[in-house]
Amino acid sequence: MEAPSVTGSKLAVVHGHSLPPGMTVDNPGLVPVPRHGLGHEVPAHMVDHRANIRAICEQGCDRVLALGSVGSLRTDWDAGTLVCPDDFFAPRVAPSFYEDTRGHSVPGFDADWRRRVIDAWGQAAEMPLEDGGVYAQVRGPRFETPAEVRHLARDADVVGMTIAAEAILAREAGLPYAVICTVDNLANGLEAEPLSVEEYRAFRASFAPRLLEDLGRVVPEIA
Repeated sequence: MEAPSVTGSKLAVVHGHSLPPGMTVDNPGLVPVPRHGLGHEVPAHMVDHRANIRAICEQGCDRVLALGSVGSLRTDWDAGTLVCPDDFFAPRVAPSFYEDTRGHSVPGFDADWRRRVIDAWGQAAEMPLEDGGVYAQVRGPRFETPAEVRHLARDADVVGMTIAAEAILAREAGLPYAVICTVDNLANGLEAEPLSVEEYRAFRASFAPRLLEDLGRVVPEIA
């Protein structure tokens, strides 16, 4: 199997549960990619990241702005915080397009592209964006236990289920990759009240219009 290669100059905006089905950024210079399917029917642990990255290349994109719904591992980043991580913690996440030594790579977010996204966000968006932090990827689709949250919080700031795998494959394909994470809940065990899936979903739905408004301001600056 070969990694796909960049074929154009469009911007791919890969989104998941941060935006409800049918809600997307509308701009002629970008290609929206719903990683969980048009109706969010694909759970996190079954997302075909290779197919998504291959489709991004085939659609003529040369860089990726991803959106990722996350839980916060720190109490000072409450629901509604936006974060642009600069590293990830995912020791058991190692997808590759290759079945030989070409899969030996140095993963990470693209520093120059990430800086461009942060600068554009600071100039155009209304909501603040945290610059830096560590994203931890777990398999999902379930949330983490309080014990798992305590373990992850030693090395990471937010936790999600997709971004590290996506970033690793994007780098293999030569696609600069950066992500805006939306904190939709404090991780399980950080609040006095137990984490509720219903509460998480309700906040996510209420926050999405604000996120889309700011994306509408930022995307024209980077598309």
